[in-house]
Amino acid sequence: MVASNLIMGACILALGVVPHFGVYLAFMELFGVALPLYNTPATVMLQEKVEPAYLGRVFSVMTMLSTALMPLSMLLFGPLAEGVSIERLLQVTGVLVLLLGLLAPLHRRLMSFGEPKRALTPDPGVGQADGVREDA
Repeated sequence: MVASNLIMGACILALGVVPHFGVYLAFMELFGVALPLYNTPATVMLQEKVEPAYLGRVFSVMTMLSTALMPLSMLLFGPLAEGVSIERLLQVTGVLVLLLGLLAPLHRRLMSFGEPKRALTPDPGVGQADGVREDA
């Protein structure tokens, strides 16, 4: 996820500096490839960490927030684009996303969220039906 975040930040930054439309499209394509590399593990982590009874609610809230943030970002960046060039906005946004990608690994609690759950293994000293223990 960190690598995809760095790729997306570099692509956003590049969109603000490339002079040719063909190169711009290539960076957009690379961004499009990196996006599922972020979204897929994030969705899997939510499915693993959230209790099944709450999954529908959590995904509903996530969808609601992402849908609501689109027009809110237009309200922010629309007027901002009147005074600041689009290229500059892309450059600053790209640097901020890159910074986020570089600083995220330093946050232990955030990084521990992605650690795999401990697997349940059979306990050889107990019968098959009830012999499951958690690995340490």
